[in-house]
Amino acid sequence: MLSLLINSLYNFVDSIFVSRVAEEALTAISISAPVQLFVSALGLGNAVGLNAAISKALGEKNNEKVEKIASAAIFLAVCEWILISVVCLIGVRWYFDWQCGGDEIIAKYGCDYLSICMFLSLGQMGQWVFDRFVIASGKSHLFLFTLSAASVTNIILDPIFIFTFDLGTEGAAIATVIGQFVGAFAGICINRKWNKEIPFRFTLHPDFSSIKDIIKVGFPSTLVQVVTSFVNVIMNTILLEFSATAIAVFGVCCRMQGICTVPVHGINNGIIPIVAYNYGARSKERISEAIRYAVVYSLILYVPLLIILIILPDRVMMLFNVSDAMMEIGVAAVRIFALAWLFSIPNLVISSALQGLSRANPSMLLTMLRQAVLPLLLAYIVSGMGQIKFIWLAFVIAEIIVIYPAIKIWKYNLKQVLTFEFTDGLSIK
Repeated sequence: MLSLLINSLYNFVDSIFVSRVAEEALTAISISAPVQLFVSALGLGNAVGLNAAISKALGEKNNEKVEKIASAAIFLAVCEWILISVVCLIGVRWYFDWQCGGDEIIAKYGCDYLSICMFLSLGQMGQWVFDRFVIASGKSHLFLFTLSAASVTNIILDPIFIFTFDLGTEGAAIATVIGQFVGAFAGICINRKWNKEIPFRFTLHPDFSSIKDIIKVGFPSTLVQVVTSFVNVIMNTILLEFSATAIAVFGVCCRMQGICTVPVHGINNGIIPIVAYNYGARSKERISEAIRYAVVYSLILYVPLLIILIILPDRVMMLFNVSDAMMEIGVAAVRIFALAWLFSIPNLVISSALQGLSRANPSMLLTMLRQAVLPLLLAYIVSGMGQIKFIWLAFVIAEIIVIYPAIKIWKYNLKQVLTFEFTDGLSIK
């Protein structure tokens, strides 16, 4: 939970400071968010894949394989950075021309911000890799040092570059990438000194078998984030029919979601190994018990935040120095999204539990339904009604609709993996 909170502070703090520049600047980084999610998707896929591959090699005590995988992951990070830079050269201006509806001020703010973030994304790609090295070797506490170094640097530098040097969104981007490079450098130092179980080096001739192993495991995580990025782009397009202010509100709510759902996602990360362990121990009862407790604890931790968001949405929006027009749209949006995040809890728990059963495809299906297919479909249907609040309600309805099939999918998959006889004659209890 702590690491998720620190990580969520990146964009949240950027938004708070940038909102003091102009509403157009806040709208610009809201429009930038889907592309940043695409960039993160590449780093996440590399990180998830190398984590699994290195953990397996460590368990096999195959030190040569560990080094090959680590070096292959660094090579992939550099390749991802090159790909991101090429995409930036080709598409950033075109993207903002499409998404801004001809507003040159928003386009200027957005291009300045996103170009820096993409061209200098090597630090972010490197941070994903070196963070996962310490996690893969079981030294997760060291991960907090690298993540904290990056986030604290960003928070300190944001006001300096944005206001003292008067660089606006460019300043926010510079502070972000410097923070990422600090995090990557801290990761290199920490791994060299305290994580010698994973030797690494940069090479232009990586082990392609290791690259294949990393991509095979990491691709589903990348795909989910890329689809989510695409959904946000289309959602921004729908919202632009109402106003650019609506896009800014949506961006603010997405950043608030990262902060408000930290406890829930923390519990979901924790439930995966618990379900996996009890799956291996053949204990259906303890798996079901873990699910119940995960839902209950998530509700206990989220409900206080829900109450704040329902009662004081205007105070929350004031963090972003909003205009009267943005406040009018934002108050309803915050309340409605708060309900959507409440109804998402059982769906998130079940998706994580399915991963614990090594059922990645059903988990991905649920994620795609609740984050992509249904919200887009419902938002498109209600957009013709001319009421922006119906767009926000699409996210609530999507979460509610998915709850029943999620439960059915969970029961089916649990029965599939546990209802059989073992060769030693023991059966599942």
